[in-house]
Amino acid sequence: MLHYPHFDPVAFKLGPIAVHWYGLMYLLSFCIGWLLGVYRAKKTHSGWRTEMITDLLFYVAVGVIVGGRVGYMILYDLPGFFQHPLTLFTVWDGGMSFHGGFIGVMCAVGLFCRKHKKSFFTVMDFIAPIVPIGLAAGRLGNFINGELWGRVTTMPWGMIYPDGGPLPRHPSELYELLLEGVVLFIVLWCYSMKPRPKMAVSAVFLIGYGCARIFCEFFRVPDPQYGYLLWHWLTVGQLYSLPMLIVGISMLWFAYHKQRQKIRG
Repeated sequence: MLHYPHFDPVAFKLGPIAVHWYGLMYLLSFCIGWLLGVYRAKKTHSGWRTEMITDLLFYVAVGVIVGGRVGYMILYDLPGFFQHPLTLFTVWDGGMSFHGGFIGVMCAVGLFCRKHKKSFFTVMDFIAPIVPIGLAAGRLGNFINGELWGRVTTMPWGMIYPDGGPLPRHPSELYELLLEGVVLFIVLWCYSMKPRPKMAVSAVFLIGYGCARIFCEFFRVPDPQYGYLLWHWLTVGQLYSLPMLIVGISMLWFAYHKQRQKIRG
């Protein structure tokens, strides 16, 4: 049994301004993402210029923050948003939805493509291997905030959280950090280093994230406002991730099917 290390969610203060670890995790992920994007552009000879990657990072950052926060309020806390609308801006307290952020990124990428005359999946395939870095940083931020803990467990690595009661729980944020972040990054990075059909890398991301999120939700306490939807195990996170998995499998089949048709034809 382990004890939660009691992090201070505030990293440091600049006068009256408190800088939270949660926000720093996002800043760190954007910086690492830019470095990986520049490296990936040079390694794959994809024709991306450094200034284009910087511009793309700006679009993606706005999409992540706006989409993630608005998505959380709509998908997970709509009554709370109606009661206290200004909580929409308190991003330092946590409360970012991946699915909302994903929609926000797709919208931002669409605007970027329109500006730079690039196809949508050309851009999505380029950034997909980098996205897990942001997912890992976000889950680390969740852990530092002491939120999104897991179900009660008897495993030796079960952790007692300050607000989670006296019983040890799965550190589900760390499970998600490992699977959605580290493992998915390795899979996508290695897969994308060789030429692939257009939209295949994006498809593998959808499949990988969908599988990882659905699996990790079995260990995570569901959002209290929803609880379990069915059978004492189906959660909102699983319900939102299932379409990603189905769409990803369909996209991967279509990408390779289209490639085979080109080879034959």
